[in-house]
Amino acid sequence: MVLLEFRVMIMTAVISASPVATHEIGNAVEVGVDVGGLVEHMNVGQAVEHVGVDTGGSVEHMGVDVGVMVGQVVEHYLARCHLVVITSTPQPPLAFTVLRRLSEGMEAGVVVVEAGSVFSQDQLVQDHLLQGLWSDIRATCRGLVLDLTDTNNTTTILRFLEGAALWKKAEARVVVVGGRVGVKDVLLHHSLRNTVHVHYLALHDLPLHDPPRHSSNFRKIFREEITESGGVWVYRRCMYCNNGEADARVINHWVLTPTLQDTSHLFLDEETTLMGHKLRVVAVNNFPYIDFEFNVSDPGGIITIKDSIDKRLINTFAAALNFTYEIRSEPEQQWGLQVNGAFTGMMGQLQREETDLCSKAGPSPERLKVIEFLRGYPSEQMTVISLKPSLLPENLSFIRPFTGELWLAVLVSVVVWGVILWLLQRAWRWVTGGNGVKFSTAFMYCWAALVVQSVPDPPVSDSGRVLVISWLVFCLVITTGYSSSLIAHITIQGKTKPIETFEDLGKLSNWKWGTEPWQFNGISLEYFSNHSNPIMQHIYKNMERVSMREALKKTLQGHYSLITGTNNIMITIASYYTDSHGNTPFFISKKGVTPMAAYGWGFRKGAPFYARFHQLMSRLEDAGIIKYWTEDVIARRVRKNRAAAALNPQVNLENTHMGESEVVVLGMQHMQGAFYLLFLGCFFAILILLWENLTQRLLLTLVSLIALPDLRPRIMF
Repeated sequence: MVLLEFRVMIMTAVISASPVATHEIGNAVEVGVDVGGLVEHMNVGQAVEHVGVDTGGSVEHMGVDVGVMVGQVVEHYLARCHLVVITSTPQPPLAFTVLRRLSEGMEAGVVVVEAGSVFSQDQLVQDHLLQGLWSDIRATCRGLVLDLTDTNNTTTILRFLEGAALWKKAEARVVVVGGRVGVKDVLLHHSLRNTVHVHYLALHDLPLHDPPRHSSNFRKIFREEITESGGVWVYRRCMYCNNGEADARVINHWVLTPTLQDTSHLFLDEETTLMGHKLRVVAVNNFPYIDFEFNVSDPGGIITIKDSIDKRLINTFAAALNFTYEIRSEPEQQWGLQVNGAFTGMMGQLQREETDLCSKAGPSPERLKVIEFLRGYPSEQMTVISLKPSLLPENLSFIRPFTGELWLAVLVSVVVWGVILWLLQRAWRWVTGGNGVKFSTAFMYCWAALVVQSVPDPPVSDSGRVLVISWLVFCLVITTGYSSSLIAHITIQGKTKPIETFEDLGKLSNWKWGTEPWQFNGISLEYFSNHSNPIMQHIYKNMERVSMREALKKTLQGHYSLITGTNNIMITIASYYTDSHGNTPFFISKKGVTPMAAYGWGFRKGAPFYARFHQLMSRLEDAGIIKYWTEDVIARRVRKNRAAAALNPQVNLENTHMGESEVVVLGMQHMQGAFYLLFLGCFFAILILLWENLTQRLLLTLVSLIALPDLRPRIMF
């Protein structure tokens, strides 16, 4: 930072390539100056005293009363602020007097800048110095004192303000000290376009920067000439007092004295409204937030918005803050993406200050660097819309009570238990010499018990009886669970699993999905394209861009899903795809994704009316008005759509579920699985019969062929 270096017996303007360190020690302010990599610190009061000694009392002789007056203003209204004093000369007497006044009681840092020396550096150093100008984070506000008593360097100081991005800090408090010539030009300069609190202390045009160094009569002459010229006129920049535009107004006249001036009216928020100021608004069509007819022949022209949330909000704000507005559509209907550091769409217009605010948009780290964001409504989920779960076929209802794993476990248990019983009986026969059992008999024994059939001839051995008891208990549990579940599946027909999450969608095979083109030109596109989840990347890469009507038509045909915002799709389905009983063929998942934390309005950086809008928006949200308006706008649109057009005749509304309280009479459709199983059993029995006949005939033929050679000799004999 370009600052003034304080040393004993010498005062030199230096240029530093590093930010200045300012520290508070007790009640004194310490100014640090980086000189060749060495940071020197000195108490402000001591520094000013040393300067006064060195200059032979020049500070005493050069506008000391002006400095005292400015010091009073700073002391009473900028004491808690990070203060920046900008001058155009290496030896500013005004700055030294202000610093002496602030040597006690200043709570934050003070930076003194010589504006001309900054622009003598290369661009990299300039950017580094300007970025560090507002770096004191301890302060609750920012104050700026401009020394324009040298009128030859006014342009340099105003250029410095533009480079320091003062326009981004609307609430900064600025005090300008200079001559009466050009007051309006300074207060209405482009660099102060967003600054709310700007005051100009206009002095008589005296050569304050080049006084006689040892004139003992200078102070007396100075006071006499100031009094004759009318003292000090205090001007204020008003943002909207000239029919909604900025202007400069006289608010007070001070007589230059060392006593305390009446500064009670300074920095008061006098302008509570925008006084008819016209705001420029840009919008992208997105109901229920904002709705209008897009004019293809004039894509960036003025539009008339229909009933929507934003229309109600902006009309409420206009009535409360007394402003008018002009809304234009964004030519490409895009929110905006960052390309080479610059944004497109609505964000680009705000970044270039071509408009004051935009309609519904979402925040992102990149956007928040170039715009101000005002939260207005809760975040809206992106959800998956598919067909409602379809009914499962009735002919398989008898196998649905158990999962595939459980069916496999039961079958394996039958085989294993039959083998164990067979081996156990063979071992018992080998030890005791009793009767054994065939494997087929053991297998049919365990199967009969499983289907709740009485089992004759239980095992004689104790080990066999224990084994049979354990199997009977197992069969009791299995059959009871199967019977109860079978009744439920027969009376209430099962349905396919719905698509609840994006993970469910990504795992489906032979399935497609799509979204509306406007959904993928902002933060939603960034969310999916930068997502680390492989499933989300798979969904993004295979996403189709289709209109909502076309996507819903494909969804009705099956094996297709639509990905879109919850509010918009609910309005469309309720308007055109729902019957009078509330039945619809579509299923809206309740576990979507939220690409952003909230929605709201975007403002150009440093907009001076942002605080007013923020206050009103917070009140409306806390009172529940925005939530009520959202529900009301959606309900009105649904009623309007349903009244204007009949339901779509192509929509299939037969896919409804049966009420739980209805009495179900079992019919053929419920029990068809049992008949299929019976027919299947008969078919297998016939096949087995044919196999038995075939094997029996082959066996008899083989036996006859073996017996023929023994019969022939006997016949011949």
